Amino acid sequence: MKWKFTGGKVLLAFTLLALTGVAQAHVGHEGGHSSTFLSGLAHPASGIDHLLAMVAVGLWSAVAWPQRRWLAPAVFVAMMALGAVLAHQGLTLPVGGALEWLIAASVVLLGGLLVCGAALPGTWGLVLVAVSAWLHGTAHGLEMAEGASFMAYGAGFVLATALLHLGGMGLGVLLQRMRSVLPQAAGALIGVAGLAMLVSRI
Repeated sequence: MKWKFTGGKVLLAFTLLALTGVAQAHVGHEGGHSSTFLSGLAHPASGIDHLLAMVAVGLWSAVAWPQRRWLAPAVFVAMMALGAVLAHQGLTLPVGGALEWLIAASVVLLGGLLVCGAALPGTWGLVLVAVSAWLHGTAHGLEMAEGASFMAYGAGFVLATALLHLGGMGLGVLLQRMRSVLPQAAGALIGVAGLAMLVSRI
């Protein structure tokens, strides 16, 4: 009974995190923000879409790849960094204003991936993680201020992303120990938050 109560509190906190900030904007979407190490460090946590996506990847990694939990986060960080570099150099797909929609959709899909747990072939899950990471990295690269240090800003958001992945992995392990369905419940909440973000961007 103790474990069940504790698990409920964790999910309650996660629900509040997921649903209270669905309309929160990223730092720099209005332009003019500084691109320093500290701003890069703060950026992934400043937008609920970035934050939920990165936590979802860590959660899914703990559920679907228990022996190689580092794999999905490593893929995400690498593809995110690549997407940011390409975007900073002006090499992006012509998605235009659809980028924010695609990022919100990636949150929905990552939530669904977590709901599926280990049932979906891991390779397909990694493909989704890679595409999502590229989208989020593109946003990071485009939002960086002109003439600022990309290395400092990039180091900040890469470190923040890795920490969010670690937090997601730790939460995934904790939820699995409490009750096996709790990671899937968390994935459902992430998916709902992503849908709310999609609706808010109509």
